[in-house]
Amino acid sequence: MADIVIRKRHSIRKDEVAEVMEKLRSQIGEGAELFRTDRMEKVETDSPFTLYLVNRQPLLMRYQTWVFPTLKGALERPFPQRRVTIDQGAIPFLVNGADVMRPGIRSVTDDIKSDTPVLIAEELHGKPIAVAVSLYDAEQIRLETKGKMCKTIHFVGDLLWRLEV
Repeated sequence: MADIVIRKRHSIRKDEVAEVMEKLRSQIGEGAELFRTDRMEKVETDSPFTLYLVNRQPLLMRYQTWVFPTLKGALERPFPQRRVTIDQGAIPFLVNGADVMRPGIRSVTDDIKSDTPVLIAEELHGKPIAVAVSLYDAEQIRLETKGKMCKTIHFVGDLLWRLEV
């Protein structure tokens, strides 16, 4: 698969920074303050993602209608919201782009809603290894015993992870 190509890169106005921060706040609540900055750059790519550089690092991404931290952003500025914790056995599958299946899930935070982004973290060290879109609310995930629970969109080692800006 070809690398992600950067189409445009430019600084954005303060009102657009405020809009990005508001969209991020709607996803991760008070954790959005970890990403607050006066200067932000927008990177448009040929992929479905638009990246936002905070201090010249790709810490935020826009996908569809929402803004959420990239894996690099979640590693650099950890936040507790929107987390699905998986067991060690699921890691090899997730780092190859697999979706999150119910048997591998150890816990979910209460703020997970259907069709919203979630951070997938491994249980031993709590490190994020993927960003996914939840297919169910937290309560429904807890009730299920099998099946796909989250659709992976960004994982350690993928093209977005390897992108150099």
